[in-house]
Amino acid sequence: MKISAIRTGIVNLPADEPLAGAAANPNGKRPIVWVRVGTDSGAEGVGVAYFGGALTGTLRHAAEELGALLVGDDPQLGEAIHAKLKNAAGGSAGPGGIYHLALSALDIAMWDLKAKAVDQPLWKLLGGGRPTVPTYASGALMRELSLDRVVKAAATLKEKGWREMKTQLALPGETTPKIEVERMVKIREAIGPDIKLMCDINQRWRPEQAVDIGKRVEDAGVGLFWLEDVTTADDYPGLARVSDALSTPVAGGEYVWGIVPFRHMMEARSVDVPMVDLVRVGGITQWLKVAGMAEAFNLPVVSHLIPEVHVHLIGAIPNGLTVEYMPWLGVLFKEVPVQQNGELAMPQKPGLGLEFDEATLGRYAA
Repeated sequence: MKISAIRTGIVNLPADEPLAGAAANPNGKRPIVWVRVGTDSGAEGVGVAYFGGALTGTLRHAAEELGALLVGDDPQLGEAIHAKLKNAAGGSAGPGGIYHLALSALDIAMWDLKAKAVDQPLWKLLGGGRPTVPTYASGALMRELSLDRVVKAAATLKEKGWREMKTQLALPGETTPKIEVERMVKIREAIGPDIKLMCDINQRWRPEQAVDIGKRVEDAGVGLFWLEDVTTADDYPGLARVSDALSTPVAGGEYVWGIVPFRHMMEARSVDVPMVDLVRVGGITQWLKVAGMAEAFNLPVVSHLIPEVHVHLIGAIPNGLTVEYMPWLGVLFKEVPVQQNGELAMPQKPGLGLEFDEATLGRYAA
């Protein structure tokens, strides 16, 4: 099997929130770069990338330029492809930034092709052995929502069968530790004691704030499953201070690029739960390396976004904890995994089991 063609495009998907109907920015758009890798066997691999923002067009162009270098190559030789693209970029274009995002989209498509070549879903190719994986609702309980709206949305998620869900603190506008804690208490009251509740700070606190408010939330009996990205992602000593001070597990990692920061993070015992973003880490190839590193440190791994792909990865590794279900890309594909009783069934179609919806590509084309 040889790569014969690379096709790319951009869609501006609506920033809706289908899980609880609680979109914080209902008129917003999410620019996504899609990639198709064709082969001489007729098989096609699909990949995606985002975080391009105002440079989304540049990201698409980078995917095209890098992809053109792979025509004639065997998509099953993943490490060779990574080395070729790194050398072609002169060794100074990454890790990080547009190069890394484009690399990730191509790498995802290569793994899709690898699994299709042996007529197996990706999770089976990777050695996975469980029929379902836990998943949590994300994106429905955002900090921009009023207290009444976020409490109502949390109750809606519970009614729909979600057993795990995530909210946010570091509230906009005038806020105090008391207001932050009250929000968490009200959400916990709305969902009861048995739902696993996570909270994302998105790097908005200083370490001392994280310790202060984190302890107040603990004292209020909220019982968080984890507290996420409490301070600047590369402040490994600061993260370690928070982790040491709280009994609540601290999660982090979605904002870092490549695999090296995860080594620093784990050596410093900065986080209890590494969270790996598929496009920032460098695609599936690099994601799996971080998962193995975390296993060596006796740590579980959780995913960030793209549940359509992450279901395979979390389901395949022995230390996969749960899949973040934030359906930003749901409408992009004809069929996606759907939660039932708080879990995702492992896909059964070859490869990623994903096929772009042509109507969506046309409707939201940029």
